[in-house]
Amino acid sequence: MRVFVAGATGVIGRCLLPRLARDGHDVVGMTCKEERTDLIRDLGAEPVVADAFDVDGLRQAVAHARPEVVIHELTDIPRSIDPKKFAEQFEVNNRLRREGTRNLVAAAQAAGARRLIAQSIAFVYAYGGGVLHREEDPLALELGDIVSAVADLEEAVVGADGIEGVVLRYGYFYGPGTSYASDGTQAEMVRRRRFPIVGQGAGVFPFIHVDDAAAATVRALDRGGPGIYNVVDDDPAPVHEWLPVLADALGAKKPWRVPVFLARWMGGDYAVQLMTRAEGAANAKAKDELGLELRFPSWRRGFAEALG
Repeated sequence: MRVFVAGATGVIGRCLLPRLARDGHDVVGMTCKEERTDLIRDLGAEPVVADAFDVDGLRQAVAHARPEVVIHELTDIPRSIDPKKFAEQFEVNNRLRREGTRNLVAAAQAAGARRLIAQSIAFVYAYGGGVLHREEDPLALELGDIVSAVADLEEAVVGADGIEGVVLRYGYFYGPGTSYASDGTQAEMVRRRRFPIVGQGAGVFPFIHVDDAAAATVRALDRGGPGIYNVVDDDPAPVHEWLPVLADALGAKKPWRVPVFLARWMGGDYAVQLMTRAEGAANAKAKDELGLELRFPSWRRGFAEALG
């Protein structure tokens, strides 16, 4: 199968390209930076340089590749995130989710691709009910432009005419190359005891090992119908459970506990909401329709083996 991967050198792309190549697919990997073309070749794909905001250039790149499936892994997430500056730091990423997605959808349609698979996130569901959310549950649009951009991306993909739009809502990535890797920014914050448990630490996080996310993406090439799928592990858990386990796996001291008012002053309201109110996501649909299989069904084993 001919596959075009946009955002080929991102966290998921670096796992995805060699997996696709090993499975015998003919892979084209897109980057916006010429200096990353050698990396794409090393990962087993044919490189192409294009900018997601350049409508004509992107359309030409996809048309030249003649893909059956286009995979959208375009992101621009800062390596170090300041919770008080979320809106500013995610401006380009939000633009990619909106404008970049529209451009890629149009390019895939013009190239005659059968399916478009797009990266989304499984940790922006609306709060309330204390349940593991299914794909049809509403998103927390009240949290601002980051979530609105996610909703716009998903609508553009699933609502596209003449192409099968598949959205994969990934959980928080951990494993090699992620911010939760042993050399990642979140791990460094945990080691420096700058990643505290806020209040009761009741916010529920859905995790997924990056290799399991890549495997699920490959399965979505020809499994499941158009629509949205939560790609998360079997064990979404509150912060007060997983954060001490993460610290132990990293050889760090136990995280501090801080009251909500202090965390809001230090990190802003968005971070406090995630740490205290976020709710997890259920993966039953991905298991039933995509055949999701997990090397790491739980972060409890995953943290120990992938980060220890």
